[in-house]
Amino acid sequence: MADEKVNLTGAKETLLMTLYGKALESRLPDSLLRDHFADEAVRKIDYDFSRLKVDDNLGVGLAIRAKTLDVRVEDFLARNPDAIVLHLGCGLDTRIFRVDPPSGVDWFDVDYPEVIELRRRLYPSRGQYHLVASSVTEPDWLAEVPRNRSAIVVAEGLTPYLPAEEGPRLLARLVSHLASGELMFDAYSRFGLKLLRLNPTIKATGAEVHWAIDDPHELELAVPKLRFVEDISAYKPEHAARMGWSAKLFIRLWRHIPALRKVGRLLRYRF
Repeated sequence: MADEKVNLTGAKETLLMTLYGKALESRLPDSLLRDHFADEAVRKIDYDFSRLKVDDNLGVGLAIRAKTLDVRVEDFLARNPDAIVLHLGCGLDTRIFRVDPPSGVDWFDVDYPEVIELRRRLYPSRGQYHLVASSVTEPDWLAEVPRNRSAIVVAEGLTPYLPAEEGPRLLARLVSHLASGELMFDAYSRFGLKLLRLNPTIKATGAEVHWAIDDPHELELAVPKLRFVEDISAYKPEHAARMGWSAKLFIRLWRHIPALRKVGRLLRYRF
C-alpha cells in the first residue's frame, strides 16, 4: 500500500527518478540489479511516478550505472575489509543492501535531513550503518567520519547538481579528512549539462544543473591530493543489447565518437 507521502522538489525530486528507474529494471526477468528494496520502496511511496517520464531505456541505463559502481565498491571492500564507505547524496539508493558489506566496514549514507528521514521509514537498519542528515556541501558532517582508515567515496547522480564552486571544495575537504582511498562519481561535460537540461525527466522536476567537468585532470589541479585513475566504461555490448533501438544507436555512437564519450562518464580517482 502506498502510504508514504513525499514532497520533494528540484534536485531532491530527482532521487525519485533514479529510484523508480532501478525499480522498473528490477522487475524485468533478466534484471541486472535485482533491487527488490527499490521496488518495495516505490510501492510504498504515494507519488505519481508517471510524471517523471521514466521509460525502460532509462531504467536499464540507471541500473547499468549503479551496477558498475556496486562492483567497484565490492572490489575495494574485498581488498579493504575494514574500510569506510561514504555514499554522498545517497537519495533512496539501496547500495548498502546490494553490496552487503563485511561487518568490519562502516558505511555512511549522506543526504538532506528530509531524505534521511524518508530512508529511515522505508529501509531497515543494520550494524555499522550510519545515516547522516546533512547537505553534502556543509562541512560539519565530516566530523562523524573516522580519519584513520581507508575509504571509498561514491557519488552517483550528484555532481551536476552541485554549484560549480562547491564541487572542488567538497572534494578537497574529503581528501584532507580521510587517510587514503578512492573516489568515484559520474560527471558531465558542458555539452552534457545542456543535454541534461533538455531531458524530459529532469525538466519535470525543475532541477538545475551547474557543475561541468570537461577534463578529468582539471580536478587534480583544483584538488592536488587527487590522482586520476580511469574513465570507467559503464556500457558494455551485452548491457546495450537490453535497450531499445534508439538507446542502442546512441551507445554505438558513444563508443566510437570521443566527443560523445565526454558527455557523461564515470570517473575514478585515488587519494
